[in-house]
Amino acid sequence: MHDGEKRNIMAINLLELSEQEIVRRGSLDELRRRGIDPYPAAEYPVTAHTDEIKATFSDDAPRREVSIAGRIMSRRIMGKASFLELQDANGRIQVYVSRDDLCPGEDKDQYNVVMKKLLDIGDFIGIKGYVFRTQMGEITVHAEELTVLSKSLRPLPIVKVKDGVTYDAFDDPELRYRRRYVDLVVNDGVKDIFIKRTKVYNSMREFFNSHGYMEVETPILQAIPGGASARPFITHHNALDIPLYMRIADELYLKRLIVGGFDGVYEFSKNFRNEGMDRTHNPEFTCMEIYVAYKDYNWMMSFTERMLEKICMDVNGTTEVEVGDRVISFKAPFRRVTMIDAIREHTGIDISGMDEDQLRDVCRQLGIEVDPSLGKGKLIDEIFGEKCEGNYIQPTFIIDYPIEMSPLTKRHRDNPELTERFELMVNGKELANAYSELNDPIDQYERFVEQMRLGEKGDDEAMIIDKDFIRALEYGMPPTSGMGIGMDRLVMLMTGQTTIQEVLFFPQMRPEKTQKRDSADVFATVGVPEEWVAPLHKLGVLTVQQLAATASAGKLQQDLCGLNKKFKLELQNPAPDIVKAWVTAAAAVTGEAATENH
Repeated sequence: MHDGEKRNIMAINLLELSEQEIVRRGSLDELRRRGIDPYPAAEYPVTAHTDEIKATFSDDAPRREVSIAGRIMSRRIMGKASFLELQDANGRIQVYVSRDDLCPGEDKDQYNVVMKKLLDIGDFIGIKGYVFRTQMGEITVHAEELTVLSKSLRPLPIVKVKDGVTYDAFDDPELRYRRRYVDLVVNDGVKDIFIKRTKVYNSMREFFNSHGYMEVETPILQAIPGGASARPFITHHNALDIPLYMRIADELYLKRLIVGGFDGVYEFSKNFRNEGMDRTHNPEFTCMEIYVAYKDYNWMMSFTERMLEKICMDVNGTTEVEVGDRVISFKAPFRRVTMIDAIREHTGIDISGMDEDQLRDVCRQLGIEVDPSLGKGKLIDEIFGEKCEGNYIQPTFIIDYPIEMSPLTKRHRDNPELTERFELMVNGKELANAYSELNDPIDQYERFVEQMRLGEKGDDEAMIIDKDFIRALEYGMPPTSGMGIGMDRLVMLMTGQTTIQEVLFFPQMRPEKTQKRDSADVFATVGVPEEWVAPLHKLGVLTVQQLAATASAGKLQQDLCGLNKKFKLELQNPAPDIVKAWVTAAAAVTGEAATENH
């Protein structure tokens, strides 16, 4: 590659950058010229964190030497002294940098050049010094050594808060979720949500472990997706030459372990369902499932409400949480309502004993649109979802589901039309689902066959027969109760969030929209040399069509010459008639194209 080509590539790269990004790359090069590695490999010893320094500082204590590291979040340069605000994982602290303390010798470049000119907001630095209190009363670290740890090449959004009003907020949800790494840095409170998320997991683990139950792992890639009614993601295993499915639930594997002799097993499982996305659904989500031998759904209700009460206390220090304008209490015990009573309460209709046709009539009567493929179970689910679910704000167990809704659940001991199942509703949404597990292999097989019939009718969420699971049941599974809980929804409740995206570090997003750009080859068809394509793109002329629509070829020529000079591209400026010829040729081409299309 000759020098001209190299220069051209560098120019193209420069033209893709903002002015601030170009300045920062200049600072990066200057640091290297001065023998300072902007990305050093060596460990930087950190002896203190911002929150601990502030919490333990005492004015009459002996002088404390500290070594801290973090990101520069603001700078106030005042001649021979400067103030920085440094942010580490735990918070922020002020740093005082004096020229003569940082550079006690004759050479003052570490302050005058590096500190004042080559460092920017967003850079990571290490500071060694001592803690003191300023005349304004602020606990501060007096810097005696400064080490560059990582140069930031892209400016952070600067969020300012004055008199309780936030300015230049980084608050666009699309950008926040797409660039969570920026969101965590600049928006107070975001990190706290995820710290609480970890506390929720830790608290739940403690509760299960204290009962002697064991955390296990089961396959994510499954030959048969089972344990829930959902549409799976399908992939292909090349070596075995078979389709595999991403896990929709881990239920059937965990019950195999109960067959194998464990008293209680649980798993925090990543599940994948090829369904819609909204405020409470993400195609990838976390579910916790637990199975305990010799228990039933009544025991599991008591177990679940005690668990949630403990988690709420551990995470928030109280059994109440605020979600929007609602206060939700997780103080046990929770209310219990049967599915049929819930539908009767909110619609005035008693659905007990109804067949499929009657339920369809009820849906029509209630103005609920339903797909012809839906069986009894799904029809009842639709009625409950549309007319009842949203009314249960405080934690409520909906119990005793019709048998068609629960293919893996034991029949009710008092009514064979029902099953021993509960769903926990909180804030108008399902949070947990639990059964007295079906352990009769013949009954289970018949339920699977019924699910297959629904699949043939067109229900793409119906279950597939898992013959190995039937075989496991035939060896004998003890009476068992199982419960699954949506961890993302639980974290939403414990942190007072109303959208699932707020509690996922990296929620699923649509691909970023990019503007169409014509390549150099396309521009070449109207006479534009390759070296002028990037400058045209920089000026917003991304396509030949946009070139054709240029109002003034003269102004475009002047702008290109200005760009050449500003960015030192060292290109031969195009004459006005040359640029005019480009525009004319582009208009001719696009005009022809328009005529052809017409």
